[in-house]
Amino acid sequence: MPLLSFKTMSTTKPHKVFCIGFMKTGTTTLNRALSMLGYRVSHNSWKWLKLIVKNDWPGIQQKMDSWDAVEDNPIPLIYKELDALYPRSKFILTEREPEKWYNSVSYHVGDLSSPMHEWLFGRGKGLPRNDKKHTLNVFVKHRENVIEYFKDRPDDLLIIDITKIENWDTICTFLGEEIPEAVFPHANRTAYDADKNAGLKRRSKYFKKRILNPLKIWWYNQNHYIPTPNQRLEQL
Repeated sequence: MPLLSFKTMSTTKPHKVFCIGFMKTGTTTLNRALSMLGYRVSHNSWKWLKLIVKNDWPGIQQKMDSWDAVEDNPIPLIYKELDALYPRSKFILTEREPEKWYNSVSYHVGDLSSPMHEWLFGRGKGLPRNDKKHTLNVFVKHRENVIEYFKDRPDDLLIIDITKIENWDTICTFLGEEIPEAVFPHANRTAYDADKNAGLKRRSKYFKKRILNPLKIWWYNQNHYIPTPNQRLEQL
């Protein structure tokens, strides 16, 4: 993807914050924490995948200008482009012990692949439980490449295991924010034996995706928008 630069709009905060940790690394908790600190945090970045695969960076920037902080897929894999679009931004890499992360993401995705997961892990690899080695390779290499990219800019990157955080100190110090009186908002601590599709509404949504997702994946593949597994590793 080309690294482009466009004029940005001002936000309510002095800098943008990009959360570039993979899903299931505490991103929901980070979203809540940033919201409590007064950041306008995106809640629909997953809708921007089509813009990203088409390299429509002006369109992506138009979406992002509405927010102070952006998190969740597909944001982690475009940190270099975001760094070019929004100089002097802050980046937060949420991390997690790889085995625990793999167990969580395998449960989360289950047997329901999507264009997002295919794009994230590579063509045919959208179900983490079907290829543990490749899934972990993507996860680990992403972390290594982020650290290498920011190695000379320690003030721009915070690496944090949010599952081990009990207070606001680390995040507030990094962002230059005052520490709130509220308790740090941990969220999404999942029990893997629970049925994540329980309930009529969730079950209906699940079966709808079972029908539509393969068609969407086919469309992305027909337009060559999803990288091969090797390309994904090379592009990280």
